[in-house]
Amino acid sequence: MRRREFITFLGGAAAAWSSRAQAQQPAMPVIGLLWLGTERSVQPNVEAFRSGLAALGYKEGENIRILYGVANGNVERLSALASEQVSHGAKIIVTASTTAIRAVHNAAPNVPIVSWGAADPVMMGWAQSLARPGGMITGLFLVASTVAKPFELLKELRPKANTFGYLMNASNPGNPHFKKAVDDAGRTLGFKVEFIEVKHQSELADAFGRMESLGVEGLAIIPDPLLGANFTAIAELARLHKVPSVGDNPGFLDAGGLLAFWSNYQAMAKRTAWFVDQILKGTAPGELAAEQPTEYKLVVNLKTAKELGITIPATILARADDVIE
Repeated sequence: MRRREFITFLGGAAAAWSSRAQAQQPAMPVIGLLWLGTERSVQPNVEAFRSGLAALGYKEGENIRILYGVANGNVERLSALASEQVSHGAKIIVTASTTAIRAVHNAAPNVPIVSWGAADPVMMGWAQSLARPGGMITGLFLVASTVAKPFELLKELRPKANTFGYLMNASNPGNPHFKKAVDDAGRTLGFKVEFIEVKHQSELADAFGRMESLGVEGLAIIPDPLLGANFTAIAELARLHKVPSVGDNPGFLDAGGLLAFWSNYQAMAKRTAWFVDQILKGTAPGELAAEQPTEYKLVVNLKTAKELGITIPATILARADDVIE
């Protein structure tokens, strides 16, 4: 599939559109696709989303138009990007993080939002229930219990450990709910969690220094576009500090992370096309039941385990979907 270039809105001026797209705009629905992270980190999900649209009969540039906005990790730009997309005709905005949904909803409260991986909308106060959201936000959402899964893996990996770290995007509005879920898991499994929040990539090195001083014996990374865009730096720092780490994407393993556990984001992105289709056909977003991911993947990097002098328990290896040797 031909790679399409992302268009990033800067300041108050949007990138120029082709004359053909301008001529066709009134005749076709326009949707916005907005991402907090980088183009590189979102590209596989975007392709999955496009394939979902294609399966429903939509062909970009012919009977649907997509506006692309990439914040490149800059949370402050999300509201402006959302407003730009609406000003250019977007009737629906598709996005993937709790931070982005809050920014979009604040900037355009009357525009339907379709999620492919934010925090539980009921927990966040965006929906009355998953079965009938009742507002302007629907799609696919991560449940709080999933957030604790990496810590279960860390405890299995290091059963005598007392302290684990949780690396978080300080701007993520779901943090209080994630913290509660992790604290509950810690009390059940017998460990303490140090919550390490960062706002920018430049703070990562200091964050690992803080973890070392706090006696952190294993690290989990919250599913978040800002952190996902910096998985290489995080994996390298974890290896440098010899901290067993659990990321949430395959790129984290390629960069030298020890374990990765993630939802099938591409399947979620593809599924969001159905929500877009239903809204375009006239169904109110609040009438579309929100969904949760059903597919997860666990992968182990034995090369990193050897480098860190760690033996991966047979119980983890038996559950792994893949092993890097």
